[in-house]
Amino acid sequence: MATEGHKYIFVLGGVMSGVGKGVATSSMGLILNQRGYEVNLVKIDPYLNVDAGTMNPTEHGEVFVLKSGLETDQDMGNYERFLGRDLGPADYMTSGMVYQTVIERERALEYAGKCVEAVPHVRDEILRRIEAAASQNGSRISVIEIGGTVGDFQNALFIDAARVLKLKYPDDVIFVMVSYLPVPNTLGEMKTKPTQSAVRELNSYGVQPDFIIARSNGAMDAKRKEKLAISCSVRPDRIISAPDVDSIYDVPLNLEKDRIGDSLLEALKLETNVEADLDAWRVFVDKTRTEGKPLVTIGIVGKYFDTGDFVLSDAYLSVIEALKFSAAEAGVKAKIEWVNAKTIEKEGTDALEKYDGIIVPGGFGETGIEGKIKAARFCRENGVPYFGLCYGMHMMVIEYARTILGLEGAHTVEINPETTHPVIDVMPDQKRNIAEGKYGGTMRLGSYPAHLTLGTIAHDAYGTETVEERHRHRYEVNPEYIEQLTAKGLVFSGKSPDGVLMEIAELPKKTHPFYLGCQFHPELQARPLSPHPLFTTFIEAAHDRSLRQEG
Repeated sequence: MATEGHKYIFVLGGVMSGVGKGVATSSMGLILNQRGYEVNLVKIDPYLNVDAGTMNPTEHGEVFVLKSGLETDQDMGNYERFLGRDLGPADYMTSGMVYQTVIERERALEYAGKCVEAVPHVRDEILRRIEAAASQNGSRISVIEIGGTVGDFQNALFIDAARVLKLKYPDDVIFVMVSYLPVPNTLGEMKTKPTQSAVRELNSYGVQPDFIIARSNGAMDAKRKEKLAISCSVRPDRIISAPDVDSIYDVPLNLEKDRIGDSLLEALKLETNVEADLDAWRVFVDKTRTEGKPLVTIGIVGKYFDTGDFVLSDAYLSVIEALKFSAAEAGVKAKIEWVNAKTIEKEGTDALEKYDGIIVPGGFGETGIEGKIKAARFCRENGVPYFGLCYGMHMMVIEYARTILGLEGAHTVEINPETTHPVIDVMPDQKRNIAEGKYGGTMRLGSYPAHLTLGTIAHDAYGTETVEERHRHRYEVNPEYIEQLTAKGLVFSGKSPDGVLMEIAELPKKTHPFYLGCQFHPELQARPLSPHPLFTTFIEAAHDRSLRQEG
C-alpha cells in the first residue's frame, strides 16, 4: 500500500466530457513535479472493456501503448508527454479490469464464500488499485483523473471509492472539478448555473470539491467567480479561470500564473516554498510559436478521414504531437493536412504533389490500402520524404516487392491470406491467437530493443547502435523475402537482437533523401522536451525539399 501521508488529488469533470480534464491533470502533475514532488498520474476509465485495445479509433480515439504493453486511453499519452517520463500499468484502470479481478478472485474462493457485491468488494478493489499505484511508483502525490462526468451512472463506484479514501485520510485527499462555463451566443454572458448543478450532483455522492477549474472560451470575471464560490462552497482563490488557449502546452504556464501549485500544496498540507521550475517548458512553448517560421506541409495519408473532422486529431493524436515537437526543434511551422487513402485509390496521386513530406500512419484493415501503396510509390519515385509507421512500413515493403522485385500480387496476409507473395506475414506466435479468436491484449505490445546498422539514416538519427521502441502489431516482414528485398536495394537498418524481425526499412540516403518505415510506433515516445529523432530527421528532410522546390 501507499506510504503513510501519501497525498491524492482526484480530478472530476462537470457539465460535459471533453472539457480538458486530461490536460488539467497533466498540467497539475507537471507543476507539482517541477516543485520537487514525485508525482504519478492515474487515469480511470469507466467502460467495461478490459483495456482500450479493441476500441475503434473513430469512436474512442487513439490507443496509447505503455512501455509495459498495456493498451490505454490517449490521455495516458498526454500524461507521459507532460511529465516527460514513462508511466506503468498500475497508473491505468478500467471498470473491466476491476470487475475481471473481482470475478477471478470469487472463482478462486478468495472471498471465503461471501456474497460478492459492488459494495464493498468492487469499491474496495478500486481503492486497492489506487493505493497500489501510489506504492509501486514511489511517489508523494497521486493525481487521479476519473473519466466522463460526475453525472455518469458508471462513475458512481469510482466516486464512492474516492469518498471512502477521503474518510480514511481526511488530510491527504482533495477534489478538483474541471467544469465548463458556456457563453450562449444569443446572450453573450458566461453562465455558471451548469457548474453549480454539477457540484450539487457531486455533493449527492458525499463529495465536496476543493477546487474548480473553470473552462470557457474567455476568462472568468470576478462576479462569476464570486457567484461560484458562494453557490458551490469553494474558496474564491481556489476557483481557477482556464480560458481557451492556442496550445495545450500553454495550460500549465497559465495555471501557475494563478499560483495553482501553491494552492494545491496548501490544501494538501505540504510545503509551498519551492517555485516550480518551468524554464525548460517555457523555452519549448516559445519554440512552438510559428510566426515568421518557414512552412513545411505534411500530408498524412490515412483512412479515418471521412467520418467527420473532429475525429482526426484523436485518431492520430500522438503522430500530430510528435510532428509539432520536431517542427519546433527544427525551427519550422508544420502544416498538417489529411489525405484520404480511398481518394488516392480512386483518383491517383496528383493530390500528393504539393506536400513536402508524407506520413502513412499505423492502422488495420483493407480500407484505402491500395491508396497507401500508391502514396509510397509516389514518394519513392519522386524523392518525396516518406515516413511509414507500422502499417506504413508494410505498405512501402509491399510496393517495393511489386514494383522493384516484380512480384505481382505481393501483399500482406492480413488483407489477402491467399496471396502468392506474402511479403508481410503474420508472426508465428500470433497465428494461434487469431485462430482462437484471442484479439484483446495479444498483439506484440510494448517496448522491444532493436539493433541499428551503422551509416544508415536510422543510425544517424538516433546516434546510437541500440534503441528501445514501443510496438503494437501482429504482422511482420516475411523472412523468406528479406534476401530478395535487400538484393534490390532495400536496407533493413533496424533488426531485433536475434536478427529475425525487421524493425526499420529504408532506402540509402544517396538514392533518396528520406524513405523510411518502422515496425514500431515512434510517436509514442516523442516528448515536448525530447522530440523523437526519426520525426525530427523526417521534418528536416521535408524542409530541405521545400527549400529546393522554392529554389
